[in-house]
Amino acid sequence: MMQLILVLAILGFGLAVLVFNHDTGQSFGMDNEEFGQFVRLLPLAALLSVGIFASRRSLGQSARQLAIWLLIVLALVTGYLYRMELQAIADRLVAGLVPGRAVVITTSDGQTEVILHKSLGGHFETSVDINGVPVSVLIDTGASTVALRYEDAMRIGINPANLAFTQVIMTANGQALAAPVRLRQVALGPILREDVRAAVIEEGRLGQSLLGMSFLSTLGSLQMQSDELRLRD
Repeated sequence: MMQLILVLAILGFGLAVLVFNHDTGQSFGMDNEEFGQFVRLLPLAALLSVGIFASRRSLGQSARQLAIWLLIVLALVTGYLYRMELQAIADRLVAGLVPGRAVVITTSDGQTEVILHKSLGGHFETSVDINGVPVSVLIDTGASTVALRYEDAMRIGINPANLAFTQVIMTANGQALAAPVRLRQVALGPILREDVRAAVIEEGRLGQSLLGMSFLSTLGSLQMQSDELRLRD
């Protein structure tokens, strides 16, 4: 019963402080959001402390237990304070282990970059949202436009009745016909472009859709560093 009263008292105090400082946006030198996170941790710490001191162990055992819990709390607080940096490191690690996953970082000058790693086949592949539908693409600076597989074009809602295969292009499978189209939106992570020039390749002639220069040429920069590709909006 006492433990419940303690928890409610701590939460009640924290809520009262947040309500009182709602207009200022800060409580005890912290943003209200951070203060709220801190208040949520206090009941756990208080219950642990009460449990330790209420136990019938010797003073030495209690001191060791208290030191262990203090280290745990310190680790949790450190993890919370550096959560953004740890998230960035985790994203970079996952991107290295899972090629094709786009990692979004903020550079030292405040710019946003998207980082891709080479796939096992030696290419830069990723997933982009075309007209709101995820499509697997190959980054290809040699392609003048975004080139869509026929199957991908159908999947994003392009009407085959509106396609006119009037262009002749070269693909890895040889010569093929292409139908020019305009894509409403193409998004790679936070990089978004509208009304993008593209082409739908006739069925069975393209193994994977290509993210070509009609999208890539709009970027602020595109840098290849060893097995890493950096794209900046």
